[in-house]
Amino acid sequence: MKSIQDIRIRFIGAGNMAASLIGGLINKGLTASQITASDPGENQRQYIEKQFQVLTYGDNNSHFGMPDIVLIAVKPQIMKTVLADVKDTIQRTQPLVISVAAGITTEQITQWLGAELPVVRTMPNTPALIGQGAIGMYANAAVGTEQKQLTEQVMDAVGTSIWVKDEYKIDAVTALSGSGPAYFFMFMEYLQQAAEKLGLSAEDAALLTKKTAIGAALLAERSPESLTQLKDRVTSPNGTTAAALDSFAASKIDQTIEQAVHAANERSVTLSKEFD
Repeated sequence: MKSIQDIRIRFIGAGNMAASLIGGLINKGLTASQITASDPGENQRQYIEKQFQVLTYGDNNSHFGMPDIVLIAVKPQIMKTVLADVKDTIQRTQPLVISVAAGITTEQITQWLGAELPVVRTMPNTPALIGQGAIGMYANAAVGTEQKQLTEQVMDAVGTSIWVKDEYKIDAVTALSGSGPAYFFMFMEYLQQAAEKLGLSAEDAALLTKKTAIGAALLAERSPESLTQLKDRVTSPNGTTAAALDSFAASKIDQTIEQAVHAANERSVTLSKEFD
């Protein structure tokens, strides 16, 4: 059975997500010779070559050889066009196809490629850029056990990955972890602004906001206690934290968050229909 150190992987698209995955794979022990990437943007190709010593190409079909994995890292709006461009090459080489495009289903990918191929649909998020991604994955019926293991190794190179058994749950992953960093950034932004209105300098408010967020996240990750238990430990009766939490409850923040996540989920569902 192949390990990640033995694979040949081709990236179609060399943007930020591809760059983070390439960097993570090289950190895991892959050599630059095992990886190639194609992208129409010359500046992006130059960055990838300079940063990782990986060969890049302007033409999607000129760097295939016989890869084990083809990773499609392009925007969902152009996925159909890109797959039409590489359709014949992928049919000939029969690789595992991994997609990181939001809203594009495995059925659409196989339809656009014109063949029943092994396809894994993934949803990384932007913290993958620093090796802290939270990634959901779904495999169609053509994906074998070894290919699933290879997919795990690829995605775990930039974070932590989980499998979902039903493809529709990738929409929930998109709503939670795919879009989730923006939710936390927005909350941090508002927290910083509130602290500034209380008299803290912008620099101090930003520093304390970021450190509080990092500390809380690390504590939640490392503690055996639930999020509810951790929240309760900070909250003394009639104390400052209780006053803030009471204010949140009065504004029905739980309903607001639930509505927001549901809206993101519904948008993920409708994306595939728009691109079909």
